[in-house]
Amino acid sequence: MAKNAPKLLLGLVAAAAIAAGGWWLAQPAPTTSEFSLAALAQGAGTSTAALLPDIILGNEEAKVTLIEYASYTCPHCGNFHSAVLRPLRADYIDTGLVKFIHREVYFDKFGLMAAMIANCGGTEKYYPVSGVIYETQQEWLGDGTEGTIINNLMKIGLKSGLTQESVTACLTDNARAEAMVATYQARAGADEVNSTPTLFVNGVKYSNMNYADLKKILDAELAK
Repeated sequence: MAKNAPKLLLGLVAAAAIAAGGWWLAQPAPTTSEFSLAALAQGAGTSTAALLPDIILGNEEAKVTLIEYASYTCPHCGNFHSAVLRPLRADYIDTGLVKFIHREVYFDKFGLMAAMIANCGGTEKYYPVSGVIYETQQEWLGDGTEGTIINNLMKIGLKSGLTQESVTACLTDNARAEAMVATYQARAGADEVNSTPTLFVNGVKYSNMNYADLKKILDAELAK
């Protein structure tokens, strides 16, 4: 990792490290002016760490696998999770017909920060927390300022049942951030993903679509 990388995420939660309850909301906004996604990417590019495993939602033995590449700051991704993933879960995932895999894309620093919150509680909390992040996207993005976004993301982590200490530890885990970026680079690069959301159904690549169109593709795969 680049020489200055350890302090990048530390600066992100400098105030939060000693926060309790809503303390940080009344404090000057913590700064992320030194947070560099490029620096993390540079470090990830030279990392020898193993790629992180996919987190699977649904029946691991399902006939159909749906992979979504998405960014937490992408409006189309937020819409996909409310308008498409919700009925998809009811009709296909929860019924065992489709295995769903969400793969994070980091186009900006706030998307990576949101991802670190989503991953903070481990695999059991991952989809519930990531769902909240997508569903409340406009709320936590707020006025677009760094302080507002950081505070709102931390509140999401706390409301999900994480402790102040665990949220702070996650946001200051540079090794984890580097591994996340390395995993994104490797998988999105191999699949030639350059926009979000990008979908793969049993290995076939598709651009964003509505639920009705996706349903037709899934039904065709299930009928084979």
